[in-house]
Amino acid sequence: MNPDYESVQAAAERIGPFINHTPVITSEKLDIIAGCSLFFKCENLQKAGAFKSRGAVNAIMSLGAPALAKGVATHSSGNHGAALARAAGLKNTTAYIVVPDNARQVKQDAILSYGGQVILCEPTLEDREAKLEVVLKETGATFVHPYDQEEIIAGQGTAMLELVQQVQGLDIVIVPVGGGGLLAGCCLVAEHEQIKIIGAEPEGADDACRSVDTGELVLRHTPKTICDGLLTTLGTRNFEIIRDKVDSMLLVSDQETIEAMSLVWTRMKLIIEPSSAVTLAVVLRNPGLFEGKRVGLLLTGGNVDLTDLPF
Repeated sequence: MNPDYESVQAAAERIGPFINHTPVITSEKLDIIAGCSLFFKCENLQKAGAFKSRGAVNAIMSLGAPALAKGVATHSSGNHGAALARAAGLKNTTAYIVVPDNARQVKQDAILSYGGQVILCEPTLEDREAKLEVVLKETGATFVHPYDQEEIIAGQGTAMLELVQQVQGLDIVIVPVGGGGLLAGCCLVAEHEQIKIIGAEPEGADDACRSVDTGELVLRHTPKTICDGLLTTLGTRNFEIIRDKVDSMLLVSDQETIEAMSLVWTRMKLIIEPSSAVTLAVVLRNPGLFEGKRVGLLLTGGNVDLTDLPF
């Protein structure tokens, strides 16, 4: 079953006490550079450092006592794992996180800091899923999908719900897409509010763009991008929502992403990941599409390794 706008509203009520209601920040300098009015929704300031806390908390708070007693499990390159570990701690249950062995150490450390158990695997989706199956059989834990689950999609959509309450008269909102949970959830709100929504994706991980263009879900591809939070292929539920509701998908190069990331760091003094910067990169690459518009941008996370910056 796919979520709807009412699911997002219900999620907002459920998770409200357990998340940050993140600020929207503007920059006159970046407005001048971009030629439009930019409104940055700062999910880099969210609990556990990323929007993923919204879906994770919604999923945990939707579980009954018998399921919570056996814990939860997932596979994640970092942000979802940390968010689920934190959410599990709110209910005093265990989170088992299968993590590819090439995941950034800062993200592994975050999972551990919230009390999650890190189980390393080879850096392929097949190995993630195989290792997770072993964990689920051994523990009896409930699988909380990183992006392709009703509670996750509805929870992530609350970021957009907050944004439209904070900023009136938005013309367009731009959302990064990896597995698609955030974009799908935001699409539900955008449709209700009659706001145009655009998905932003790296050229080196363009499966969502290709899926929407062809109408056929791309199930396997080999991504190559600096945006480590956008490596995953689009989820099935998410594809159905995004295909029907997104206005367009736009691609950016890694170099454009790095330049946008640098602008946010230096002009706005905000620590964001490359995966967040694709939104501003899309605006700067396509000025004619956004000229004079009121544009919302989702800054999805700020969990970066400060010893390994791209600029």
